[in-house]
Amino acid sequence: MLTKRGSSKSLRWQHSRYSALGRQWEVSLFTFQFLLFLLWDKLLKNNSIKQRQKRARWLVRNLLQLGPTFIKIGQSLSTRADLIPLEYIQELSQLQDNVPPFSTEEAVIMIEKELGQPVYDLFDSFETEPLASASLGQVHRAKLYSGKEVVVKVQRPGLEKIFNLDFEVVHRLIRILTRFFVSFKKYNLEAIYEEFFELLFQEIDYIHEGKNAERFRDNFRGYSQIKVPKIYWKYSTKKILTLEYLPGIKVDDRAALEANNVNLDRIIQLGICSYLKQLLIDGFFQSDPHPGNMAVSQRGELIFYDFGTMAEVKTFAKDQMIEVFFAVLKKDTDKVVNNLVYMGLIEPLNDMTPVKRIVSFLLDNFRDKPVDVRAFEQISDEVYVMFKNQPFRLPPQMTFILKSLTTLDGIARALDPQYNLLAASQPFVKNLALSGGRGSLVTAIVKQAKGVIKDTFSQTNTSQVFLRGLEERIDRGELQFRIRSLESERALKRINLGIKSLIYACLTGFILLSASILMTTIYIKFALICFGFAGLFSLFLFKSLLSLILQEKVDRLLEK
Repeated sequence: MLTKRGSSKSLRWQHSRYSALGRQWEVSLFTFQFLLFLLWDKLLKNNSIKQRQKRARWLVRNLLQLGPTFIKIGQSLSTRADLIPLEYIQELSQLQDNVPPFSTEEAVIMIEKELGQPVYDLFDSFETEPLASASLGQVHRAKLYSGKEVVVKVQRPGLEKIFNLDFEVVHRLIRILTRFFVSFKKYNLEAIYEEFFELLFQEIDYIHEGKNAERFRDNFRGYSQIKVPKIYWKYSTKKILTLEYLPGIKVDDRAALEANNVNLDRIIQLGICSYLKQLLIDGFFQSDPHPGNMAVSQRGELIFYDFGTMAEVKTFAKDQMIEVFFAVLKKDTDKVVNNLVYMGLIEPLNDMTPVKRIVSFLLDNFRDKPVDVRAFEQISDEVYVMFKNQPFRLPPQMTFILKSLTTLDGIARALDPQYNLLAASQPFVKNLALSGGRGSLVTAIVKQAKGVIKDTFSQTNTSQVFLRGLEERIDRGELQFRIRSLESERALKRINLGIKSLIYACLTGFILLSASILMTTIYIKFALICFGFAGLFSLFLFKSLLSLILQEKVDRLLEK
């Protein structure tokens, strides 16, 4: 956020006069092209680093041209090195703060139109070169006549129009997915889509963002290690926001932080603890904490920028998150699972044994140390059973909480690959346990924190814990033998998908052949109908082949 950008580069979506149909065609064509590229690389087994870099560059170029909605999607993926290849991470990370700026002339026109005065009547100095540019706007450094240094955030032209178009386009795509693919129905995509666009529309209202910033600043008043810029309301409107200038080093720039002798462990702890406070105490958190929205001062203070995408945690959800957090600290598997079911993150099943075993395994192996994916080999069969029954789901009210935590986790791992979330949160727990705390919610958190510390210093005899756990499992009927071959089930599923693909391929070929023959006769209308059916069966074939490829990939991961 604090480095100058190069020359302006025109973005197609800013200048094109889209219709809903034209936008739908552009988005659908982009999606189909990218999936086709991936499928082609898969079939040719061309998965080299050079090829992935080529695909990633193509993806970033097209996300930029598609506009802010899709740039936001790319930004959320750019911090997840555990989900997508490194080559994609490197390219997508450019979307965080390398989005090409729009012209200074447009920015000045917008400022003067919104604030009603010439720019140099408003500011003692105004830098025409943007300090930073993002998907929704760009920032210019300026100085008030009072001597205060500020930054002026100017919204990109045409945002509301493109958001309205994407709102329709994405809704149409979701309806198609949920109608023709039954597996998508359980994710409640409609609700997630509505919340996503609600936040996007809030983000282009800078008055709303300014109020969010003030509320966030009040929540951290008295915390000297957290800095939040002050809002200058006299120079702010719905499309212009003027804030205090707080320079810093990008939060995931490990080399620069080390060069300035910043303690990386301290920064990780500060980031984790500040988010735990936002989630568990304030109930008001920044839902898009990508590296462009956070920085570190020369003195090691954590600076927050961009408050357009704030979200609130409902009281009932906050209570459950507190229960889960402290149950994890105490390694209480049953309480973790029960609360995840209550929150709607796990679908209740008749046999919860595989889910509980996985949660217990995670608590035992990864609570106090970095995640090692290879360790999952020990429970590969349970992982397969769990995902086969599909017990996990993502309620819309939890979408942004999980997104924030996973994004923050990605930033922390960039600073220290060996970092551990729960270890970094220990200062938060200890401070709560030692504080008096007022209010029912804070009192409940303090009580839980004291319980964790008490359990740490008074561990029960290991054999007693084992026998008690064994007795509880027998009472619940969880101690049972599973006599079946999961490897055989996976092989049979692949065979079934292979047979379906073969059937669809034969039907497509037969109908195409029939259509070709009919084209040479007087029955051309029937030939056109046959071509239509051939297209339909080719779609079924594509879906079946894609399912087969995904199944084989999952099986290979489990067999490693």
